[in-house]
Amino acid sequence: MRIINIVGARPNFVKIAPLIRAMSAESALTPILVHTGQHYDGPMSERFFKDLDIRPPDFNLGVGSGSHAVQTAEVMRCLEPILNATLPNLVLVVGDVNSTLAAALTAVKLHIPVAHVEAGLRSFDRSMPEEINRLLTDAIADLLFVTEESGRANLLREGIAAEKIHFVGNVMIDALQASRSSWERSSIASELGLDGQPYVVLTLHRPSNVDDPRTLMDYLGAFQELARHVPVVFPTHPRVKAQLLRQGYLSDSGTPLHGKGVAYLDPLGYLDFIALMSRARLVLTDSGGVQEETTVLGVPCLTLRDTTERPVTVSHGTNRVIGPDPTRLVREVLWSLDHPPARNGLPPLWDGQAALRIVKILRETFDGGSPA
Repeated sequence: MRIINIVGARPNFVKIAPLIRAMSAESALTPILVHTGQHYDGPMSERFFKDLDIRPPDFNLGVGSGSHAVQTAEVMRCLEPILNATLPNLVLVVGDVNSTLAAALTAVKLHIPVAHVEAGLRSFDRSMPEEINRLLTDAIADLLFVTEESGRANLLREGIAAEKIHFVGNVMIDALQASRSSWERSSIASELGLDGQPYVVLTLHRPSNVDDPRTLMDYLGAFQELARHVPVVFPTHPRVKAQLLRQGYLSDSGTPLHGKGVAYLDPLGYLDFIALMSRARLVLTDSGGVQEETTVLGVPCLTLRDTTERPVTVSHGTNRVIGPDPTRLVREVLWSLDHPPARNGLPPLWDGQAALRIVKILRETFDGGSPA
């Protein structure tokens, strides 16, 4: 059974690593890895592959940057001949980036079954490009693997047949647990002079938070105010760094030209980033995956958005959704540092075995002839 596995951006790499490992252990499965190149930073992409022990992709489409329409169209244009040449039994997509939707559409048009890992998550905010990708991918997928019960409920409400939906757990947590011994050995905190010190880790990348210069400057002012109370470590997303350079906030070497107290870093590899989060007093983020990782790490997390598509991180985890208002940020962080949330147990099936469950379902489904 030939399975084309699609990755396109950093979060995809984390999700695909345990799946490729589980598939490779099955003699009846032949996993083929396609990197669309949506994440076009070559050295950083290679570092993630190395950190996660992912073999080099069989195909790299090299689609690069562009608008949502351009990226989606380029993935479809480049992927179609590969699907026609390899004749896979299944195309497996993960997450909610443009590559996810583009690959699913291409496969369905060629009458190839599609499996979506991390299906059913909903923010109910259609201004998020990821929400559109999630809705459309789920509508055309044949097998839908959900990470939490809210995903199943959302899909059933949208009319997806129950027999297509499988609650399997979270492959991101598989990756985190499988690499624990590696990220626990990371020296990143020591290299930053943070050993034994409380600090806050910050990630920010959503267009609504960083593309408008005034909004971003308001956030930076809040981060500098926060840094008067506790060190703030900010691995900058390429979108954010480009804005800071345009606004004259950073020098070409990455040194802040205005204000002090926030440590601006280039993007970190997977192992160093998890290690840095695991030792933090608190994490500020607008990322979905970080909400999940902090839940398992037991680190308080404040989400700088109005909604989350991962409600289990609030009901079971350490996450609070505080909205995108920079004026609230310092007050909320200081309160959370004094009142750290208590975890309500790990979310169901977040036990590091999700990829094995998925592969078992794939094997059983296709042994029977065709997907449900």
